[in-house]
Amino acid sequence: MKAWKGILGSLSILVLIVLIAACGNDDKAATEKDADKGTKNDTKTEESDEAVTIVYARGVDTTPGTEAVIKAFEESHPNINVEQREMPADTGQSHDQYVTAFSSQSSEIDVFNADVIWPAEFAQANYALELDRFIEKDGIDMDAYFPGTVAAGNFNGKQWAMPQYTDAGVFYYRTDIVDEPPKTWDELIEMAGELKGEEGTKFGYIMQAAQYEGLITNAIEFIASYGGQVVDEENNVVVDSPETVKAIKKMKEVVNSDFVPDNISNFQEIETENAWTEGNSVFARNWPYMISSSNDEERSEVVGNVEMARLPAGDKGSAAALGGWMTMINRYSEHPQEAWEFVKFISGPEGQKISAIEGGRAPTLKKLYDDPEVQAVSSLFANPEFTEVLQTAVPRPVSPIYPEISDIMQIELSKALAGDQTAEEAAANMQEKMEAAMRE
Repeated sequence: MKAWKGILGSLSILVLIVLIAACGNDDKAATEKDADKGTKNDTKTEESDEAVTIVYARGVDTTPGTEAVIKAFEESHPNINVEQREMPADTGQSHDQYVTAFSSQSSEIDVFNADVIWPAEFAQANYALELDRFIEKDGIDMDAYFPGTVAAGNFNGKQWAMPQYTDAGVFYYRTDIVDEPPKTWDELIEMAGELKGEEGTKFGYIMQAAQYEGLITNAIEFIASYGGQVVDEENNVVVDSPETVKAIKKMKEVVNSDFVPDNISNFQEIETENAWTEGNSVFARNWPYMISSSNDEERSEVVGNVEMARLPAGDKGSAAALGGWMTMINRYSEHPQEAWEFVKFISGPEGQKISAIEGGRAPTLKKLYDDPEVQAVSSLFANPEFTEVLQTAVPRPVSPIYPEISDIMQIELSKALAGDQTAEEAAANMQEKMEAAMRE
């Protein structure tokens, strides 16, 4: 009996040893499996051998630029396919569609083009992926870009968007009337008054003074040229300042002069362009695209008599409002690394050069303006004055509530320009209403 109990005891110990060994092997296998899984995920994040398709949403492009960039990217990244999604030509409609998609945390879009006034809003709403870790890891030199284009994509100390192509307000003058453009706003007022009527012109100066977004870009140029700001780098409203008041007064002086059209408060870009190409003004403020229509022999009366320069200066120099587009990544993208690879390419030297040559878009990388192939695309790209304009371009207020800020500015500035309130009252009202909007 004792012997039998001894045998059973030995068998029990043996079974226990086998079970312990088996469990140990299972734990080891599981650990190795998890480790292998983690390695594979890390590898996939860095560079996947598996083909991945990302969706790139952008506005209407009537040039071959976008197609050419995507083709070049896919050739250099054979495992990443880019599917395009065309958004409405109306940027407001595009904005609203993005908000609808991202607010529901949709991952259907990976990369998207953003107007320069959107990044702060999308960052605050948690729609966009911050890019700093990618930028640092890949050693992207942000100083290689025009400062304003970088600032437009920076919010709360983080970079949310990469500059893709740019635009800025510029000054046009008739070379058959003047040899040199005015250097300051005061010189503009003097010269526009004296030269109105020369060579059949009806006006000395034309700009965008209607109550819409274009009014804000013109106002920003006056305000910045006198050293003022609307919202500072810490997202504080600082518009009620002596500098801003002086800028609004100067803008009122121009808009209420006898050398601008009587209906200047209805002028947007198209009215400015039409009046200019008809030969009706000595000077004009518009975007760079107007150099092309100015020299279009089928529609322009001023072919060969137009040059572009920096806008007149205030107390603190010349300032141009920043326009253009940036590239962002949807925070809910299922392929953030692949999305970044595309963003890095399209905003990098190769992608921007292709966009310039094939699409006529102004690069945000300074050194590309020294590239002979880029210079050959347009006289604008070879013009040192244009490069200087881009170098000093000022972004509109970088704020998550920019749409509300724009509405407030449009209303208060329009009232000031119409003589319904003083410059001091306009600045104070903007300060009060913007601060209230910030608190909501």
